[in-house]
Amino acid sequence: MRSALDGDETAYRRLLGDLAGLLRGWIRRELARQGYNVADAEDIVQETLIAIHLKRGTWDRERPFLPWLRAISRHKMVDNLRRRGRRIVIPIEEFAEVLAAPEPEESLPADALDRHLAQLPKGQEKVVRAISVDGMSIAETAQHLMMKEGAVRVALHRGLTALARAARRAETT
Repeated sequence: MRSALDGDETAYRRLLGDLAGLLRGWIRRELARQGYNVADAEDIVQETLIAIHLKRGTWDRERPFLPWLRAISRHKMVDNLRRRGRRIVIPIEEFAEVLAAPEPEESLPADALDRHLAQLPKGQEKVVRAISVDGMSIAETAQHLMMKEGAVRVALHRGLTALARAARRAETT
């Protein structure tokens, strides 16, 4: 790099060629280690080489070159992955049987549901039933029960907490 900075074009061209091979190895290993597709490595290598070319004047000749190079390549990899988002490719064939299986039905019988909800104070029961059973939104429930949305949220939270507490007590007995 010192020769390249001193104007030796041949040394600079050789440096970039050598760095391309080194970077491919580093970046592919890192992508594979983190579960990313190694096919993205070449784009990151090219972006890193461009950054090295543009920022070569920032390298301090009194410091080692490899940590500077590693920092640039790491930043370019992070930038590239952020732009692409996290994608993990898993062949769907491995999960065909699981995806085709019907979902087990684990709902309470209507009488058990009514029995559990009846343990709640009337206001909480109405709110929990409207939202959890009837599928109403907070706003719809507030309008239907002539309550403020904040009061509906509080009643829902308290009702669900009471039901969870009752379920835990039933499990321990």
